[in-house]
Amino acid sequence: MPAAAWDDGGVTTTLTTGSLTPRRLYRILAVAETVTWTMLILGMIGKYVLELGDWPVRVGGTTHGIVFVSYAFTAGLVGVNQRWTPVQVIGAVATAVVPYATIPFDHSLERRGMLEGPWRRQKTDDPRDTSWVNRLLRLVLAHPVLLAVGMVVAVAVVVSVLLALGPPTEWGS
Repeated sequence: MPAAAWDDGGVTTTLTTGSLTPRRLYRILAVAETVTWTMLILGMIGKYVLELGDWPVRVGGTTHGIVFVSYAFTAGLVGVNQRWTPVQVIGAVATAVVPYATIPFDHSLERRGMLEGPWRRQKTDDPRDTSWVNRLLRLVLAHPVLLAVGMVVAVAVVVSVLLALGPPTEWGS
């Protein structure tokens, strides 16, 4: 199993991706998405009902935005790894738009066995493994630390652009 090791001042720490299966990564983000929906809803209650000002929505909304984008990237990564169709990947991302919909969708994926299996780091005889998407998947999975850093940077860029655009209610106005 590929691992990355670094020195923590005399203590060597090893990171393996063996414990972070596609199922586990997807599930963590699906649950986090529902938690941040709750934060956003509570923030709106704080702003509009309790008249606490903008800060509850800013905190809940920013947190939700970061997790939403992270969930979308994770759904794409896991979807490619699990050989979901593009429509299934888009469906997974779309569930994050509806409050709490990621959990039933996750259960649906589980029932259908669509989260089974490890990360696909090796080429198989499957003809789909020759596509550029699957070659890219194996390349990024071969470097889990770089994949994690790349995902963090990508999420930061997308969230920054979305913050610059303002609240979704103001897009197009």
